Amino acid sequence: MRRLFTLTLILAALPAAAQTRPDTTTMTCGQARGTVARAGGIVLGTGGPTYDRFVRDRRFCEPTEFTKAAFAPTRDNPRCFVGYTCFEPGASDWPGDY
Repeated sequence: MRRLFTLTLILAALPAAAQTRPDTTTMTCGQARGTVARAGGIVLGTGGPTYDRFVRDRRFCEPTEFTKAAFAPTRDNPRCFVGYTCFEPGASDWPGDY
């Protein structure tokens, strides 16, 4: 019985392990922007081991966070505006700087 339970746990984890995050470097600028717009908030690879979370607007951030414009490399544009990233302003941040 214990083996069956262990096997069930392993099999349940396999689909999650096989998933990969979309990578902006394999998309056109329009595709990357559309992916963020459709998802609202999504983690995208930005080349190699790097990644970031991009959002459509502030509704996809925590209540204390603000947005700033986010750019990512795409297949057709090395600096494509894909949406925004969320950030928590610090003491040295002035309103209007973000």
